[in-house]
Amino acid sequence: MEKLVDKVHRTPLKQSTTLNNLTNADVFLKLENLQKTGSFKLRGAMNKIVSMPENEAKNGILAASAGNHAQGVALAASLRGMKAKIYMPKHTPLSKAAATKAYGAEIVLVGETYHESYHKAVEEMNQTGSTFVHAFDDEMVIAGQGTVALEMLQQNSQLEVVFVPIGGGGLASGVALAIKAINPFIKVIGVQANGASATYQKFTGRKVKPYLPINTIADGILVKEPGIKTYPIIQKYVDDIVTVTDEEIAHAIIFMLEREKMLVEGAGAAALAAILYKKVPIDQQKVGCIISGGNVDPVKIPMYKEMSKTTMKLYYTG
Repeated sequence: MEKLVDKVHRTPLKQSTTLNNLTNADVFLKLENLQKTGSFKLRGAMNKIVSMPENEAKNGILAASAGNHAQGVALAASLRGMKAKIYMPKHTPLSKAAATKAYGAEIVLVGETYHESYHKAVEEMNQTGSTFVHAFDDEMVIAGQGTVALEMLQQNSQLEVVFVPIGGGGLASGVALAIKAINPFIKVIGVQANGASATYQKFTGRKVKPYLPINTIADGILVKEPGIKTYPIIQKYVDDIVTVTDEEIAHAIIFMLEREKMLVEGAGAAALAAILYKKVPIDQQKVGCIISGGNVDPVKIPMYKEMSKTTMKLYYTG
């Protein structure tokens, strides 16, 4: 954690009276949407890149990302004076692609999903010898993401359960490792989108079907397969995994906008959606919720509002 102290923000842990009343719990929001680059992903990328020996760094850096990891890698590389080239899916939100470019990285838009972009980046790595910084399946990246949990427990040591979104699992595995090392009695609940739920399927004993199309408004957790390094950690240290619908995620986005005056992306709202819709019992508990990022394309807000209408009506009328 010392390596990151002067390089990343110590983000707030904030309460919302409205949220506490709605959930009958003490909910503490860890606002990684206020992190530099707008996402927790900077932590893992920075930890990996500042720790990289010179012989690994000299040929530059390659990465693949749906957006947030890209920005973290781009900023971390620029601070170290290194070249970075990042492969991103063709449908990456314009705001994320533009921000990545602004941090000084070269971007290549290719493929429909993260995995297609990833395979293109690996091809180039094999040709050029550049160092690949994985979005989640890397020990140094996982350790960097775990600093979110270390901060949370420094800010409130009384937390009883923590909700964390899962895509590839870098954040969830890092958070679970950190929390269980400090207090094994704190429950860690992973949250996936219904439309991209491979880790949930594997964790709950269902057969993962990687050939099925995946789709969710939470593009930051739009990952087709569980991580090779992250999944065993999740299996061992995460207490439960639940799923949320896109409509529930949209409700959580609009809730944060209307009640907290904060713009939160789909992946960042997933954990909050699980809390709002009481996917696990949390009555009277002290609950941590990781709002993992805020890099959402503002033009999509009307769509989220429309998506959430029916869900919100049912939610507030019971």
